[in-house]
Amino acid sequence: MLVDEAQFLSKKHVLQLAKIVDDCHIPVMGFGLKNDFRNELFEGSRYFLLYADKIEEMKTICWFCEKKATMNLRIDQDGKPVYTGDQIQIGGNDRYYPVCRKCYEHPPL
Repeated sequence: MLVDEAQFLSKKHVLQLAKIVDDCHIPVMGFGLKNDFRNELFEGSRYFLLYADKIEEMKTICWFCEKKATMNLRIDQDGKPVYTGDQIQIGGNDRYYPVCRKCYEHPPL
């Protein structure tokens, strides 16, 4: 079973998936972000990390400097960084940039 955008799952959903693995012997793979634009774990990510039998990181590079990206920078409609607000807001590359820690703190916008 493949679960995309696993960060949006609840604890209940992750526990149900773990039960599928343990009781039904069906492998489950989840893909998603670890942390949000405030650099806090998503609920689904937190519990996937806790219950995972194996974790593999898919690396990406910073939008600005090509170092390893470890954070997500949200930008507003004017291209300014946003560090507060609702955890979930729909958007793609027009609203979120993968960035390194330095560019998260001091984005060259």
